[in-house]
Amino acid sequence: MSSSAEATIAPAKPHLPDAQTVTAVKHWTDRLFSFRVSRPKTLRFRSGEFVMIGLMGDTGKPLLRAYSIASPAWDEELEFYSIKVPDGPLTSKLQHIQVGDEIILRPKPVGTLVHDALLPGKRLWLLSTGTGFAPFASLLREPETYEKYDQVIMMHTCREVAELAYGQALVESLAEDPLIGELVAGKLRYYPTTTREPFHHMGRVTDNLASGKVFTDLGLPKMNPEEDRAMVCGSLAFNVDVKTILEGFGLHEGANSDPKQFVVEKAFVGDGI
Repeated sequence: MSSSAEATIAPAKPHLPDAQTVTAVKHWTDRLFSFRVSRPKTLRFRSGEFVMIGLMGDTGKPLLRAYSIASPAWDEELEFYSIKVPDGPLTSKLQHIQVGDEIILRPKPVGTLVHDALLPGKRLWLLSTGTGFAPFASLLREPETYEKYDQVIMMHTCREVAELAYGQALVESLAEDPLIGELVAGKLRYYPTTTREPFHHMGRVTDNLASGKVFTDLGLPKMNPEEDRAMVCGSLAFNVDVKTILEGFGLHEGANSDPKQFVVEKAFVGDGI
């Protein structure tokens, strides 16, 4: 090959460490997007866990944040659901990823929002705000969720109706899911609410629990420690407020090593990512 020909060949793009390839991206609003990436063949995780993902920062060092895996443990790819923060160190870059791009994924899943951290019960409450829905997107597609509980109640609060779209689309798809469609039938109760834009159900998760409105609307008994279990994922303030309410119902916080009546995901990073 001549030297002139060699000069026109672009150098190979260096691979990121622990690289996985983006396979799909969907922008739900100007603040919210989801994406799917390839799954490492050796990665094993429990539905509801999170991993560290990210991109190279401007300093040349990896910029990583904890992200719940939104896809179930049986999925051949990994799905994530993210907010966009214009000046966020990571999401200001991550929101521009396209199919074929690479992200960094540390293949060490951990987390508290797993079935092993809860005692057996009758009803499972999944309580979230914003992108805190992500781990429940995994658990809602996990057969074990419906095998363990008679009823599964998904409460999700956002400011505006459009911000509920990711969760609504996922819930609506479950009935046609060839793996779990029959398991879901008659068990899943979906209770989305907004806090700013008018909607058929409004109010914060905390207010609807504390006032008893959600129990009345769904025809369910007030929470009790004998029958009810809960998983919580949202901002730090949301987690603290919901924990107080659940404890008021007599439920106690559990962990992987000490199963109880509810668990809280402490790794959710909120709006500054």
